Amino acid sequence: MPLFLIGMPGSGKSTVGRALARHAAWPFVDLDREIEDRSGVPVATIFELEGESGFRKREAQLLDEFSRKQGVVLATGGGAVLAPENRERLRSRGLVVYLRSTIDELARRTANDRSRPLLQGLDLRRARLEQLLRERQALYEATAHLTFQSGAANPRRLVKRIAEHPAVRQAMGLAG
Repeated sequence: MPLFLIGMPGSGKSTVGRALARHAAWPFVDLDREIEDRSGVPVATIFELEGESGFRKREAQLLDEFSRKQGVVLATGGGAVLAPENRERLRSRGLVVYLRSTIDELARRTANDRSRPLLQGLDLRRARLEQLLRERQALYEATAHLTFQSGAANPRRLVKRIAEHPAVRQAMGLAG
């Protein structure tokens, strides 16, 4: 069964996903990087040229493709849960892990990141993160099978906690 990571930008989906994939000896896919690789331009350029709706269309198509694969760890973009069809695909096709973070932690982790189109403008970053979290929190919670707090601690400890959870072990074929 595939493992899907959801959460806010800066919650650690890519970092944790890579480590979980190594642990399971599975491929890792970062959905935003895959969109960039296939389009040949950064996500920010897609937002600039096609708007958020154009990006979300691309995201939904690739999420549909990758959520059908078995034995993969997929880190979604922070807004992947906005579309009802994405939420349904994630919940029905694999094990969904929500990495929850505090606003302080998200602001710290994204402070120097210029690649996130929805978080540009340092003066507004915290307010924007708060707004996005208000809009998405219930969607993350409704989509997730499991929730883990992704704090400032060493990500290896978080990966270990996730990998040792019985549902994750079962999804990875490690139960027993």
